[in-house]
Amino acid sequence: MSDKPFFYDITLRDGNQSLKKPWDLKEKLLIFDRITELGIKAIEIGFPASSKMDFDSCEALVEHANADTLVSVLARCNKNDIDSALLALKNAKKARLHTFITLSPFHTKNVLNKTQQQAADIALEAAKYAKEQIDSMKKDIDIEFSVEHFGDCRENLDFVIETLKKIVSLGATTINLPNTVERSHPMAFVEMIKKVKENLPPTTIISVHCHNDLGMATATTVESYFAGAKQLECCLNGLGERAGNTDFNQVAVALNNCKVETGVDLSKIYETALIISQMSQTKIYEKAPLIGPEALAHRSGIHQDGAIKTKDMDFGAYRPINPALIGRGDDEKIGFTSQSGKTAIYDIIKANKYPITIQESIFLTSLAKTLAQEKGELKNEEILSLYFEKICDIKGVFKLISFKQIYKNTFGLFFTFKGEKKEAIGEGNGPLDACVDALEKLGFEIKISNYKQYSLDNTIEGSKSRAMSEIWLEGLNNDKIIARAIDTSTALANVKAVFNGLNQMYK
Repeated sequence: MSDKPFFYDITLRDGNQSLKKPWDLKEKLLIFDRITELGIKAIEIGFPASSKMDFDSCEALVEHANADTLVSVLARCNKNDIDSALLALKNAKKARLHTFITLSPFHTKNVLNKTQQQAADIALEAAKYAKEQIDSMKKDIDIEFSVEHFGDCRENLDFVIETLKKIVSLGATTINLPNTVERSHPMAFVEMIKKVKENLPPTTIISVHCHNDLGMATATTVESYFAGAKQLECCLNGLGERAGNTDFNQVAVALNNCKVETGVDLSKIYETALIISQMSQTKIYEKAPLIGPEALAHRSGIHQDGAIKTKDMDFGAYRPINPALIGRGDDEKIGFTSQSGKTAIYDIIKANKYPITIQESIFLTSLAKTLAQEKGELKNEEILSLYFEKICDIKGVFKLISFKQIYKNTFGLFFTFKGEKKEAIGEGNGPLDACVDALEKLGFEIKISNYKQYSLDNTIEGSKSRAMSEIWLEGLNNDKIIARAIDTSTALANVKAVFNGLNQMYK
């Protein structure tokens, strides 16, 4: 076997057996195809001796499999299980028999009610019997042997290794070392893997099968690979008994980040994860690494700033990969809370295709924080409402009543200033010039230093298209004021922007 990891999928066996409603054959066929589309070349399809339904589904999956995919079935170390497994595999193009028994002192004594030697003798007899039956079938079926509860074999590890040497000599080509119940830290398990690897023939394939009871199955599996375990038994979405098995998604991406050629199609991970979640009726929890709805969410101001500045890079300031690597099309989520900052406001407004400056976002941030302290996380619509109200419709001492064209380049302006009615006729080379002229006649001199207009394409369906005017004014103390306004009329958008600027100048 090359140094490339060999992913051995256990979703249809270990994952399926843990479901509240196990899959029927039609569902298993669909999932089998999803697994192969990921580029996984070995799939454990079931436990034939467990029921007629499982036997029948194993037979059907064997017929369905292509010649490049190794199909494996599980059997306990007894003749009936092995016979049932080999019968299910009789038409397989590429096959494996996977048999197992515990060798842990605790399990042999308290569950099997046997001595360690008795359990080892059962394992040796089963390996011998399996090889004899396979030889008589004249089929190319390899044998995998698992030491169930290998993680609990620290105190009798030398005994286990001697037993495994004998099992390999009888024909087993893959030795699987499960952390059946996670009880300790990853490196304690990895040291055991290293010792087994050092003591078995170099041609022996070392495999690991880790459960996630303490939440470290991914770490244990990845470190086991670097310790010499080239076969990695994983489950899609981390399905499995109790807290689940090692999550394929996490292991594949972690190895990819370590510059290991995985041989799988990472771009199909996210879509497959959603399908498996739906078919297993097992929700992907919000904070699930890589695939969770909140896996790309940032709410801290510091994190948001870094995320936004590096959002177009493969490795972000606060994310391990570019989401596109796993086929995830959504961007990093910027959610505004009382812990967020100006960068979040800026990004949310810009993402909705409205112009905003950093100064404006600083102004809105204090308002948004106050609101978020009362309500919790604000929706984007609430941020936009603040923008429209506080930036595009500024209330103050000026209030525009009407602005109407009288003839060609002459307009009538009617407004109130501190409640007092004002009216004037203005002339100019357009509505904006005429508005400025009318204001000057009433004693309100303003100077426009820059002017922009935006066509807003994010209008509500069925409504008229809208324009946004952005006008730069010189304030009373020669300070620069940016004024914005939105209207379906370009002329009114200009005039409204001027009045928003006046309300900033005359506070």
